[in-house]
Amino acid sequence: MAALDLKKTFKHLYAPSAKASAVVDVPPMTFLMVDGAGDPNTAPDYALAIEALYTLSYTLKFALKREGLDYAVMPLEGLWWAEDMTQFRMDERTNWRWTMMIAQPDAITESHFTTACAAASKKRAPATIARVRREIYHEGLSAQVLHFGPYAAEAPTIDALHAFIAAQGYLRAGKHHEIYLKDPRKTAPERLQTVIRQPITRGT
Repeated sequence: MAALDLKKTFKHLYAPSAKASAVVDVPPMTFLMVDGAGDPNTAPDYALAIEALYTLSYTLKFALKREGLDYAVMPLEGLWWAEDMTQFRMDERTNWRWTMMIAQPDAITESHFTTACAAASKKRAPATIARVRREIYHEGLSAQVLHFGPYAAEAPTIDALHAFIAAQGYLRAGKHHEIYLKDPRKTAPERLQTVIRQPITRGT
């Protein structure tokens, strides 16, 4: 039996066009999530959070495989915001708040998660593992586009997405969302692929 690949199941959400923004309706999905704050390039806490997410994701993958379900671990995603969104700027990240997350198959239960946390705590700092939660996140109506290239060069893509949202008569709502389709440790900056997503609501 072929491994389950949620990127293919939800192809319209994880393989958008880079040429044109589009409106999508994101269904409720199960994630592992961990919250934090600060510049992801310099905050030690960020690296620990990512490590904890991947450790748990692979622990769950191997546990479910023993039960007969094989699946591909999903890419890292991030929700980004600031307490005062008027101060949320791509070139000033010290005041950023973030939720990093990895989507999980619906077959993963709270019992699976609890068992995986106990196992992962033997490999990584228990305090960091304990910060990770399993949560169903329903993003709903959103606009998105694919960005090719370095993270630092996202601003024009984001501006174009925001212009599309306004032109379609929507208002931005919720947190800036990015999905990192390529591993930056193994991919040249110019070859990175990032889904840029913004929740929206119909304007009044």
